[in-house]
Amino acid sequence: MKKMLELNNDLRPRERLKKYGVKVLKDDELLAIILRCGTKDTNVLELANILINEFNCLYNFNDITLLELAKIKGIGEVKAGIILAAIEFGKRVIKKNSLSLKIYNSYNIYSYFKYDFIGIKQEHLVIILLDNSNTIIKYKTLFIGTLNASLVHPREVFKEAITNSAAKIILLHNHPSGDSTPSKKDIEFTNSIKELSLILGIPLIDHIIIGYNNYYSIIDNKRYNDEENI
Repeated sequence: MKKMLELNNDLRPRERLKKYGVKVLKDDELLAIILRCGTKDTNVLELANILINEFNCLYNFNDITLLELAKIKGIGEVKAGIILAAIEFGKRVIKKNSLSLKIYNSYNIYSYFKYDFIGIKQEHLVIILLDNSNTIIKYKTLFIGTLNASLVHPREVFKEAITNSAAKIILLHNHPSGDSTPSKKDIEFTNSIKELSLILGIPLIDHIIIGYNNYYSIIDNKRYNDEENI
């Protein structure tokens, strides 16, 4: 195995980044830059590949813990912490970009917010507040746990909308099972919110359920796959 210093400059991840830009780097090269260095017996690129192979695919990195990473030979707590921080930072960058964006359809909502639910083990109910032009002005997690009209009172939903002078609202929640098909309670809760929204004059535009690479629009009454062009 070659040490990084023994590799041609064009093969080193940092040199390739400087010369060609970050977008050309492969997964193992990006991870190698995050790790910074390898071990006495393994260079950083090889260590990156070991780590990727350990978790089979990049999606699984969303569920890993500090303990799981740290126990891998050559990683330890310091590198584990750096990896987790990099993953979380990426999620937050995507999340911040969701603000001040205009909503055109259910796919917009799904694509803007789907990363927020990766690795989440419980249901999270989120309210998205819109102005008259369908631009997001704020979003907030209202409830964590199984969605139930007896536990999440509609007044809590509209309290946020009224406080923030929202013209319209969207509800969003996840199914940790990965199946976005709505339950009977999901439908009942949506209907109760929709009825109140008509009375208050703050329309419920949609209620989106996010699964694994799919989502369900209760208002459209249709399930969509991640890659569908709608």
